[in-house]
Amino acid sequence: MHVKNAREVPEYEIDPKELDFTNSVEITKGTFRIASWRGIQVAVKRLGEEVISDEDKVRAFRDELALLQKIRHPNVVQFLGAVTQSSPMMIVTEYLPKGDLREFLKRKGALKPTTAVRFAMDIARGLNYLHENKPEAIIHRDLEPSNILRDDSGHLKVADFGVSKLLKVTNRLKEDKPLMCQDTSCRYVAPEVFRNEEYDTKVDVFSFALILQELRDVVGGVAVEMIEGCPPFLTKQELDVPKLYAAKERPPFKAPPKHYAYGLRELIEECWLEMPAKRPTFKQIIRRLESIYSSLSHKKRWKEPSPGLHTPSEFHLASEFGSTGVSRGLFWYSKGAEQLMVEVEVEIGSQRETRGTVLKRRKLTYGAN
Repeated sequence: MHVKNAREVPEYEIDPKELDFTNSVEITKGTFRIASWRGIQVAVKRLGEEVISDEDKVRAFRDELALLQKIRHPNVVQFLGAVTQSSPMMIVTEYLPKGDLREFLKRKGALKPTTAVRFAMDIARGLNYLHENKPEAIIHRDLEPSNILRDDSGHLKVADFGVSKLLKVTNRLKEDKPLMCQDTSCRYVAPEVFRNEEYDTKVDVFSFALILQELRDVVGGVAVEMIEGCPPFLTKQELDVPKLYAAKERPPFKAPPKHYAYGLRELIEECWLEMPAKRPTFKQIIRRLESIYSSLSHKKRWKEPSPGLHTPSEFHLASEFGSTGVSRGLFWYSKGAEQLMVEVEVEIGSQRETRGTVLKRRKLTYGAN
């Protein structure tokens, strides 16, 4: 990577003397340290002297640097520059002091449903940007909670592109050698990568599904380990987890079904389908998450009635379904109590579905089966 002609030095080159490591501490992984650069704190990834002779790690460092130069998005960690003309070589990115998603889940515990879905949208938007990169899509290939960082505003950014790949014209990639779990977390790796098969952008969709389920199970708060942010198949050895994925097993849904409302569980199950081609794209995922978020936000605007005012009952929604629309549901009402939000399970012929509607009180007719 060193150049002989000064005019060939890349624009992003940083003079290592400008990086102040006084009182520097490690962050997240051993290769990252905090430093001061031109009056701001930055994160620095160093390629130590001891690995300069390792061709694979030098190649990975070079590939990561090539990718970072292409990336500019609010949900992806910002590249600031690099040291390539002296040793140790370094990559400098913005520093996000709020840490990674893994530590946040352990520290925070249960998340509000809207927060969990907003986090999922941040991740999906960052990955959609990478996958839409032209002329070659960028595959992260190491998506996991510790590689997702939080900024000062509480939004998430995708980070650490050490094993990321540019998707060539063939639209398929394959690893040069079998997966090594000391280089990446096997708990979030798609089965096609574990089997050392050709793969594409859908490997990131598979990993995303596991993270999304983890977020939702944290919301459920059904067990201590879930509140702490339980990784997939926590009780299994990490080396055994990808074998389960390859055998078409998936982490169980431990939270009650009501915590996967508005189609969230179905989205997760589609994202970790065995056949990559059947998994949705992140453009499709974003649309569905936005719809889910809108439904959750709408529900928050209605308050559950005080005990004794209204109780679950069977009733006729005469104005919408006619006299045959006999259903069981709960009343929701606005502060003025002039309108009711009704979420009901409706039987129409042999079909049973959930519907929501806003009706004036006088339009409700009560009845029983």
